[in-house]
Amino acid sequence: MKRLFKTFLKQIRFPLFNRLAGKIEKRIRFVMSSVFLTALVLVSTFFSFDYVWLFVPIFVVLSYFFTYFSLLEDIEKIEWTTLFIMPVIFTVVCYSFYFLFPVRWLTRVPYLFIYSVSMYALFLTSNIFNVGVEKSLRLYKAAFSVNYFYHTFLIFLSSSILFSLREYFIVNAIGIGALSFLLAMQLFWTIKLDLDLSIEVRNHALFVGLLMAETALVLSFLPLQGSVLSLILASTYYSLGGLTSAHLDSRLFRSTIREYVVVLIFVWLVAGLTLIGW
Repeated sequence: MKRLFKTFLKQIRFPLFNRLAGKIEKRIRFVMSSVFLTALVLVSTFFSFDYVWLFVPIFVVLSYFFTYFSLLEDIEKIEWTTLFIMPVIFTVVCYSFYFLFPVRWLTRVPYLFIYSVSMYALFLTSNIFNVGVEKSLRLYKAAFSVNYFYHTFLIFLSSSILFSLREYFIVNAIGIGALSFLLAMQLFWTIKLDLDLSIEVRNHALFVGLLMAETALVLSFLPLQGSVLSLILASTYYSLGGLTSAHLDSRLFRSTIREYVVVLIFVWLVAGLTLIGW
């Protein structure tokens, strides 16, 4: 299977396509990819959620392709996964989350605008991680912060979708756990940007995914609104991801611990007061 995957990667590196696409300025490629995917999301909003089986595979394939089109150069080994995780997952989640809104132009236009700008930002951050951060430390810090923000945002959106479907608690746990593992793996990889995924990164990502799954399982039994539960999960991921990232980067200072712990305690305290008022 691994050999077949490597063969597939070699086949998609079309020399003519790369040569033609390489003549287009990279930022223009970012805009072109964002516009095309936004147009596709726009088309999908005219169909009901019953067509999710059709649009999700299309979004996965095309968002992966346009991420490749945007980056194009110097994609190696584990980067074929880590550089593509955020654009692909973000597109699928945004498509699914749209159906929680009333289907009207008043919500469609601003939603598409936010999606388009976000995709451009994700292409930009993936490019920064791809070319190497030693060229500009400030640029890397900005990319890491933007990437981390969208991680937390994705957890909130995904949790809202799951809780709105009112599935069994095990479905919520598996869904949030799997998503958190993928996001945490990509987040922790961006700290060192190695071409191979280290065991340390995988183990820490698995740890975060497991804790998030257990948190989602417990929250599934609480009589709170989906938005409140999603906020709790997002803040939990924010704190776990931030503390673990600081630990892997050897920057786990007291002030850092205090920052993330205070956020986590505050959100859980507000949720507890909401539960008492229920």
